[in-house]
Amino acid sequence: MFALVDCNNFYASCERAFRPDLEGQPIVVLSNNDGCIIARSKEAKELGIPMGAPEFKYREELRAKNIQVFSSNYSLYGDMSQRVMNLLRMHFTDEVEEYSIDEALLHFSNYTTPNYTQLGSTIVHTIQKCLGLPTCIGIAPTKALSKIANKLAKSATFGVDGVCVIDTEEKRIAAL
Repeated sequence: MFALVDCNNFYASCERAFRPDLEGQPIVVLSNNDGCIIARSKEAKELGIPMGAPEFKYREELRAKNIQVFSSNYSLYGDMSQRVMNLLRMHFTDEVEEYSIDEALLHFSNYTTPNYTQLGSTIVHTIQKCLGLPTCIGIAPTKALSKIANKLAKSATFGVDGVCVIDTEEKRIAAL
């Protein structure tokens, strides 16, 4: 089985990990030289702040909606990414493929039919507890299906605590 672990709203979540007072507050992160909005917290998305928007065009709206604005900090994001990857390797499997700065594919070839929902929940809670980063995980028999399961993990229909497992033909059909 494969698992796609994806940290939610990664740049904004990294900023929030060191500012717990901002929990539940809308956050945006700006690109190099603070030109465009490149990351948004869930709360900022819900307020209608678009991805890639030039900051100067939304400056007044950001202030009016009390949205916290951060300059990008790529050293922090790279460090937090490595912490996530190390945590996955140390506690869950040494078969970790870094997919992007905030995503990893795990291969559970050495597991003998565990409860994948429970395993996924343990991974989500471990990352949250150790690093303060919200995460979703999709688990399925192929990498492509694990990507789909991850997307579904973010929805209330298929996901439970940020975890979605596609481990039967019925679940695969429903997911697709």
